[in-house]
Amino acid sequence: MAEVVIYTTPWCPYCARAKQLLTSKSVAFKEIDVEGKTELRAEMSRLAGGRTSVPQIFIDGQPVGGCDDIHALDSAGKLDPLLGR
Repeated sequence: MAEVVIYTTPWCPYCARAKQLLTSKSVAFKEIDVEGKTELRAEMSRLAGGRTSVPQIFIDGQPVGGCDDIHALDSAGKLDPLLGR
């Protein structure tokens, strides 16, 4: 199974939606809350190629984007292969 990391904030509805998709697929993920944590948000942005919005999702260290991106991958049948399924 792939390693999934998601950078979030507690109040973000897109973060909740992305986590809900992963949970519905029984995917374990590491959540990193960047709310008020400048260093973590800067790390997220660096890893995500300059993106600053949350969520930012990484599968096996590779950025896959945010909520809309992960849902698009799922709709296209491309998410499960990335997850090692």
